[in-house]
Amino acid sequence: MRAVDPPAASHDVRSDVAILLCSMHGQHFIAEQLESIAAQTHTDWTVWVSDDDSRDDTPGIIRQYLAKWGGDRISLQSGPTQGYAANFLSLARQDNIRARYYAFADQDDIWEPDKLARAIARLNEIPAEIPALYCSRTRLIDEQGRELGFSPLIRRHPSFANALVQNIGGGNTLVFNEATRNLLRQASADVSIVAHDWWAYQVVTGCGGRVVYDAYPSVRYRQHLNNEVGSSAGWSNKIGRLRELLKGRFRRWNDINVEALQSMRSRLTPENQKILEEFRLARTRSLLPRLMGLKRSGVNRQSLMGNLGLACAAILKRI
Repeated sequence: MRAVDPPAASHDVRSDVAILLCSMHGQHFIAEQLESIAAQTHTDWTVWVSDDDSRDDTPGIIRQYLAKWGGDRISLQSGPTQGYAANFLSLARQDNIRARYYAFADQDDIWEPDKLARAIARLNEIPAEIPALYCSRTRLIDEQGRELGFSPLIRRHPSFANALVQNIGGGNTLVFNEATRNLLRQASADVSIVAHDWWAYQVVTGCGGRVVYDAYPSVRYRQHLNNEVGSSAGWSNKIGRLRELLKGRFRRWNDINVEALQSMRSRLTPENQKILEEFRLARTRSLLPRLMGLKRSGVNRQSLMGNLGLACAAILKRI
């Protein structure tokens, strides 16, 4: 059994930003990600790595950085081995990790040097007691780091009605404040979720928090065969997602999300409680009442094509 450093025991704030990085079999790219973190213009950060039982050289690479940077900069611990979403939320809920801000980090991306600085500048505009979540567009790259394009540009204002049927914030771009971290800790106990980033978007908007979308690409998002979740850009990806929708995957995701949100219904704003209930009931009804109920709920996606797809899913009872 491989040895992994235990979590630190201190409850003190160790840095301005706690970077929550989850790893599993990431030996090919994780060093490049860590170097991009080291190159940040905002330098007050600590990396917390939770490794989900990697059997390659990922833990060894992280220990090399531990030896080079020291325990005040990076730590390594064992993950829950229940999937990437559970791993990220386990870090977000961990008592001994304390900071002013928190940033999720994937093992295989490259951060732009001003990623943290841009996120913190935007979050600083929001009162600390309000849950706040920063996300951004991404620049897509291949395994060799060659540019492929960009993730879709988000134009409509983030909202709970949008969050019910779409995630606009890739987890590799998310930065959030202590109020959001506390909300995730309270809302994420004993619930099953589809993805940690989508859940964060739903919880923050649902409970009256603020989501800030930055059109500037803050992350070079690597596309490769081992991606847990890939970009939605490009026609081949869109066709693949349509195929999965017809198989019922989108409906299964909504089943999971609605059940999780029902467990924290009392924390939602009154307006968002009503949206959730309209959405929940509409999904169970026959065609015409279903379409009318979904219209009343106000659920929407960011693009015309996305809303047309949503309408098709509703007609086919795949929502």
